Amino acid sequence: MGLPRVTVVTLAYGDEPVLHDSVSSVLASTDVDVDVVLVDNGCTSDAVSTLPTDPRLRVVTPSENLGFAGGVNFGARLADGEFLALVNSDAEVRPDTLAKLVAVASRPEVGIASGSIRLASDPEVMNSAGNPVHVVGLSWAGGLDEPAADHAQEARVASASGAGLVISRELWLRLRGFADEYFAYHEDVDLSWRTWQQGLQVVYVPDAVVLHHYEFSRNALKMYLLEKNRQIFLRTAYGPRLRALTWLPTTALDVAMRVVARAQGWSAENARARRWIADNSAWLRERRDWVQEVRTASDRSLVPLLTATLDQQVFPLPKGAGVLQTAMRAYWAVARRLV
Repeated sequence: MGLPRVTVVTLAYGDEPVLHDSVSSVLASTDVDVDVVLVDNGCTSDAVSTLPTDPRLRVVTPSENLGFAGGVNFGARLADGEFLALVNSDAEVRPDTLAKLVAVASRPEVGIASGSIRLASDPEVMNSAGNPVHVVGLSWAGGLDEPAADHAQEARVASASGAGLVISRELWLRLRGFADEYFAYHEDVDLSWRTWQQGLQVVYVPDAVVLHHYEFSRNALKMYLLEKNRQIFLRTAYGPRLRALTWLPTTALDVAMRVVARAQGWSAENARARRWIADNSAWLRERRDWVQEVRTASDRSLVPLLTATLDQQVFPLPKGAGVLQTAMRAYWAVARRLV
């Protein structure tokens, strides 16, 4: 019996200073038969053109920047491995990382195996140990800046990190991959949630180490995408009862987002996100109908995956907001029983 075949999809965009190291680390993987599909989504340096020739590396160039979601979909269509892996172009894997992810993803009860995403600047510190999902649709890097030693146990998580994961190609095709409409951000949350809806687990693998050259940033475009995509997720992934029971806190957050956007200078992007949702209502209904039709697990069974507590390191809250956190937890403690 041969080694498991894994196709790794990586995107290139911008100057890509770590791309060579990233691709080299993937091709040096052990105990898997690996190939790489590199999607040139708009590399502005010579990082793609100067990659060493390797028969296991294919470079493809779409006619425009498809974003992370569309770019991965573009590359995944060329995948022929039994497993599909996503590895960020600013991340490096250890030689045994892909094999360890494949071993977990091969279990019949598992849909996605998520790597132990470490900070490349300090590999003993976490970037993500799986990503929490809040009841209002927000998500963030779980365990950010915490010691890796505190996340040494395998665990089921609400969402995998798109920086380093493995999924069977069969499941990827069944889930229809990412929705291109996400463009960037939150597509890994959506894919993970729909995996759970299939009755399959998303599992964090502590010894499958991915070193991520991570830089946290906030800008107007990112805030637009985050808000738009959060709304897509809430409107399509949650079933009717869960949507109803999260309406109150979601509406409160929507109002708060407008206030924050005005204070931080991205009101135009916040309004743009709302317009996108309004203008694409037909697509949202169509996608919601399909997502809910093909699911096999109930929202009630998935409620334990959600959290009612925001990580204040990732989402700094103003003075006095702790009261709102307490109120949110109290509300959800009651509402979750009604799902």
